[in-house]
Amino acid sequence: MTRQTSVPAVPMDAKIAQLDSLCARARIMPVITIAHEDHILPLADALAAGGLQVLEITLRSPHGLTAIRRLRELRPELCVGAGTVLDQASWEAAEAAGAQFIVTPGSTAALLESALHSPIPLLPGVSSASDIMLGYALGYRRFKLFPAEVSGGVAALKALGGPFGGVRFCPTGGISPDNLVRYMDQPNVMCVGGTWMFDSQWIKAGDWARIEQASREALQLLAP
Repeated sequence: MTRQTSVPAVPMDAKIAQLDSLCARARIMPVITIAHEDHILPLADALAAGGLQVLEITLRSPHGLTAIRRLRELRPELCVGAGTVLDQASWEAAEAAGAQFIVTPGSTAALLESALHSPIPLLPGVSSASDIMLGYALGYRRFKLFPAEVSGGVAALKALGGPFGGVRFCPTGGISPDNLVRYMDQPNVMCVGGTWMFDSQWIKAGDWARIEQASREALQLLAP
């Protein structure tokens, strides 16, 4: 059901501050698609033990909403958001599950406008200057650059920094240990999203210690 109120539930400045805070805490945001329900807690625990405590749980699998609900209930110290939110129905399902932030792979006028009236901050996906302007007109200043490498990577971020001086990004898609530092060195990057810390084979094997170590090593790349 589309919200009808014309008054934003939370001022945009406050939502921007929320996104800045969670991205500063995250630095690297795991983008997680849960293949099996019994992976939810051990995977989150391994990532958190390695220092990654802000998690984007995608809605690409039927276990996504279950994971958000379970982590919000059993791991309240974590910050848990919903990713791959594509429409109003999935937004409302993620909100009901307890998502603390929402990430979309792209932007539509309907979702951008509707999100203004939710208390949950939105990190909308963009891949071009036109996408940014669609959100910028509504007050958005924080975006997910996706897919980052395909959309121009670091060179694109440098170019976008000119006309969009007050905008900051969470690049996701193609981020790896090889280019992580180059992305994080950009002044308009607040954090990055990635998956390399939890290889699917490690998850299948229940090698949670390896995931913890990979998470720790990822953050060590960003150590001053």
